[in-house]
Amino acid sequence: DHHMQAEQTTLSCQVLREAIGVGPPLLPPHLYRDQDYDKWGNPIMPNGTRLKGDLFHDESAQKALASVLSLFTDHVKYPRTYHLPTSPGCTSDDRMMPDDSVFEAKNVIVTLKMDGENTTMYRDYVHARSLVFEPHPSRNWVKVIHSKIAHEIPVGWRICGENLTAVHSIEYKALPGYFQMFSIWNEKNVCLSWTETVEWAELLELPLVPVLLNGVYDSVSIADCFRYFQKDHEGFVVRLAESFPYSAFRHSVGKYVRRGHVQTHGHWMREQVRFNGLKT
Repeated sequence: DHHMQAEQTTLSCQVLREAIGVGPPLLPPHLYRDQDYDKWGNPIMPNGTRLKGDLFHDESAQKALASVLSLFTDHVKYPRTYHLPTSPGCTSDDRMMPDDSVFEAKNVIVTLKMDGENTTMYRDYVHARSLVFEPHPSRNWVKVIHSKIAHEIPVGWRICGENLTAVHSIEYKALPGYFQMFSIWNEKNVCLSWTETVEWAELLELPLVPVLLNGVYDSVSIADCFRYFQKDHEGFVVRLAESFPYSAFRHSVGKYVRRGHVQTHGHWMREQVRFNGLKT
């Protein structure tokens, strides 16, 4: 009975552990230890609603979850991005790819890692990494941008990008826009190919994050290219040019953060807001 209740997630992993007196669960490294999950790895929110995790669209999961699908929200937390093996800015709280073989001989898109706030837009909502979008002057600007394009976003889809309104650690003086897009996901939680991403960015009239390389993966060439930008940027992000599902994110996207990247004293949201500059 407990096994079936866990399969159907009517019994949470946390409750089951407490009932049988066992310690914390063994979690895949890309999941967060301060987050409660159901048996399928779907995050359980404090109010009882669920977020769609890696296995949500799996056929077996869909059968088991049939009776509780009403608990799930369409809002999705942006996944943890692993560091590339060569990234010198990896800290004890970060995760690192064992190697970069997932990119070898494949077409990739390398973009500058912009120093802003990771932000997700849906047809009816907008949030940062935390799904609770607390008021802030920099977020007001993003809400304005969202209000202009929301009707163009298909139901169940989401746009992910960087909110660059406020200065964090790096100040930008000539941005093409305060929100720079880097991915778009469909209702099946699949990240669209870069070609499709570019098409959607043009449709929505949103600037994309700056692209360093569009071609076959070459770690040496990428490192050489980034040397021209490392003074004014914290790093770069590599993603597969092709589409990929949410469950494959950690095998499809990696980041490089330079050593000694300046960290803002305190938290930028609690300091006096300084706005980045826009290109005139």
